[in-house]
Amino acid sequence: MSQVLIVVDQPSDWAPYYPSERVITFSEYLQLSSRPQRVRVINLCADYDYRAEGYYCSLLAEARNHRVLPSVRTLNDLSVPQLYKLQLNRVAPALSKLRMPEGGDTELRVKSYFGFCAEPALQPLARLLFDRFPCPVLELHLSCQAGHWEIVDLHICSHRSLTDPEETAFAEALDRFSNQVWRAQKRSENSRYDLAILVNPEEALPPSDAQALKKFTSVARELGFAVEMITAADYMRLPEFDALFIRETTAIDHHTYRFAKKAEAEGLVVLDDPSSILRCTNKIYLADLFATHKVPAPRTRILQRGDEAGIRAAVEELGLPMVIKIPDGSFSRGMAKVKDEAELRDSLDALFEESSLLLAQEFLYTEFDWRIGVLNNKPLYACRYYMVKNHWQIYNHGGGKTSSGGFTTLPTFEVPKAVLQAALKATKPIGDGFYGVDVKESAGKGYVIEVNDNPSIDSGVEDKYLGRELYRLILQEFLRRLEARREGRNARA
Repeated sequence: MSQVLIVVDQPSDWAPYYPSERVITFSEYLQLSSRPQRVRVINLCADYDYRAEGYYCSLLAEARNHRVLPSVRTLNDLSVPQLYKLQLNRVAPALSKLRMPEGGDTELRVKSYFGFCAEPALQPLARLLFDRFPCPVLELHLSCQAGHWEIVDLHICSHRSLTDPEETAFAEALDRFSNQVWRAQKRSENSRYDLAILVNPEEALPPSDAQALKKFTSVARELGFAVEMITAADYMRLPEFDALFIRETTAIDHHTYRFAKKAEAEGLVVLDDPSSILRCTNKIYLADLFATHKVPAPRTRILQRGDEAGIRAAVEELGLPMVIKIPDGSFSRGMAKVKDEAELRDSLDALFEESSLLLAQEFLYTEFDWRIGVLNNKPLYACRYYMVKNHWQIYNHGGGKTSSGGFTTLPTFEVPKAVLQAALKATKPIGDGFYGVDVKESAGKGYVIEVNDNPSIDSGVEDKYLGRELYRLILQEFLRRLEARREGRNARA
């Protein structure tokens, strides 16, 4: 289980704040004999300079395999302007959106507490800087020249230097950042691991509906997990957990991918893992992967903007109608079926606005698509998703609303062998994660359309046959991987 420790120089340093048994002095941390495997250290020593107590606190935490904020890397980067200024390109968009404040001040000095800033206009910038240089208190010096803001200086501050109002803001930010410092989570006695489930309450078509999420939570607790639903705002809290289950639609240029990368770097068991997200969310990659590994799939060609010869060759090879797709569409979006040259040109013009490469695929009509759920290279569940009435896809986003066709859920042993084999052959070169493979069945053969790294698990749909056992099988895979890691660590020790 994860444990949070706040390290200060002297007990009196914490006098302005609510007492907590998690607050210890640097001397106590130095002598700490019991070293739980998952510890989060918030280093609030006053001096972070090289060879000072604050520096050694972070250094020792990393040596003990504790997750510490700030890290030694952050301390080193912020100590040398040439180092941190090389890493400010990601905050340029947030800087460009800043406007001149009332009164026309061209110099601003503000403090950010765990990525939270009192000035609303500066909050996006503070959040980005915290993601890059995570530390308790960061002071920003901004200057505006010719209408453009730039960061003149960044430096880490001691919480001991804060005024009374700043101490209040600091305490509130710490509470938001890690409420485990103040309120221990209520866990059942058999809880062994912390599981975070990443969701987006505002998502229109999430991978799991509210009822499915409740079932995941209930079954996880039965298996010994302490479960918490987290959102995009909880990025820096990931080290508090042992495992991350992403139940939000994934994309590369998106926080879901960053969550997966950070979780993996922090040693969490994570589904979807970043490699699977990278491979599955791009249909260009999948098309090449299928060709390399001889995965049965509809005939496919890659189209490049401005390549007229390639477009003509695709028409000759694939025929019309054909399907045109952007590489990273989801839920039947970003694709078009074209039946003649005019529709082809219109669709290419529209879709090339979104991507420099497109995928052209032969059109195979079927009344339904198979969806085979695969976990750790084994079939898990099977569904038939039927096409929307008078439409060629299982989703129809026309008319300002989204409609979907019906479904049938079956045991995997009732799936045609060719369909099951095609699904397993498609996932093997991708990884051992959790995938939903879309397969069309035609003339007794299975043709893989795509592999989804973030497959839907909705209550009453994918779980129609297995019921709660489906949730149990998925969560048992988390447990299996966590136990394997624990055994590996014990063996090395």
